[in-house]
Amino acid sequence: MSQQDARIQPKQHFEILDGLRGVAAMIVVIFHMCEAWNGGDHARQIVNHGYLAVDFFFILSGFVVAYAYDDRWHPTNGQPRMTVWDFFKRRLIRLQPMVVMGTVLGALLFYPGASAKVFPLIAGTSVSRLLLIALIGCTLIPIPVSMDIRGWQEMHPLDSAAWSLIFEYIANIGYALGLRKVSNRVLLVLTALSAALLTHYLVTTPRGDITGGWTLNAIELKIGFVRLFYPFMAGMLLQRLHKRIRVRNAFLWCSLLLVLTFVLPRFGTPATLWKNGLYEALVVILVYPVIVAMGAGEQITGRAITRLCRFSGAVSYPLYITHYALIYIYTAWVADGKFTPAQGVAWGAALFFTAIAIAYACLKLYDEPVRRWLNRRFLVTGTTTP
Repeated sequence: MSQQDARIQPKQHFEILDGLRGVAAMIVVIFHMCEAWNGGDHARQIVNHGYLAVDFFFILSGFVVAYAYDDRWHPTNGQPRMTVWDFFKRRLIRLQPMVVMGTVLGALLFYPGASAKVFPLIAGTSVSRLLLIALIGCTLIPIPVSMDIRGWQEMHPLDSAAWSLIFEYIANIGYALGLRKVSNRVLLVLTALSAALLTHYLVTTPRGDITGGWTLNAIELKIGFVRLFYPFMAGMLLQRLHKRIRVRNAFLWCSLLLVLTFVLPRFGTPATLWKNGLYEALVVILVYPVIVAMGAGEQITGRAITRLCRFSGAVSYPLYITHYALIYIYTAWVADGKFTPAQGVAWGAALFFTAIAIAYACLKLYDEPVRRWLNRRFLVTGTTTP
């Protein structure tokens, strides 16, 4: 560790944005529980557009990364220049420990979620093969369909949610190696082109929505990159242009607007799926940047709302990356008819609060201590990674 690196200090978080990240993560848990009852048919569930939370995460990521790191490459306040390797270390320390935990939980709960109706490959998966997939999963390296051990063709069959972290890392690599260097005008052009690409995909796809990105094949990778490009660069652009919208009670209004985008019914009919695609394009391209600008435009002062936002933001990433181990079991139980829909609501509520409890325990007992140790070992004593 150099003396220059030791002088780099972390920045304060936008607490409302942290809180909104937690709201979105909680909606993801509910959305995945609902999927267990409708076989993935998003036209037949309450949280119809819950998958858009990932796209919201991407725009938050672009905003926060630009805010935290843009001025560290050529600082003017006496701080040293940050290197690309410094940046990669910080992002790895921030994200990778919970990737490992999500994979470990998925491995521990793999066999309890066995159900031939929804997971046809579990029964034939040996412990040695499970351990191999778990080891690969801890590195976040995606596996091909030929190595699937569950039957859903996921990049990470022990932790489905980890697919978006691969694209998060890709965005961070792109930022460090190129995007951070472009002018605002160039970034605006790239953002506009990516918005056009996103819109074209959504109004022409036979799916009628933006779902996808979790399988290692050409079609799903295309979807993943289409989902990534616009939100991440739009978040960067919002921060660089210092776009803020000042609204009183911003956390409340942003939360309500965010949830509304998730729960509105699907638009159009099977013959006019482009209408639903157009709705999702408008949400990602216009509504989510407005929500981020509103969330960044107000500093909360109330003690209760401050604690709520801090807690929500703190558990958001652990909740997102660990909850799917429980979803697999819940989905298996639904498929095997172990409870009625009414009982499923009670079990779903129990799963929801259990997932939050597990996330909080992972945060306090594992993630924060591990990141503190990694910061001391590889960065600087007393600093944290944004």
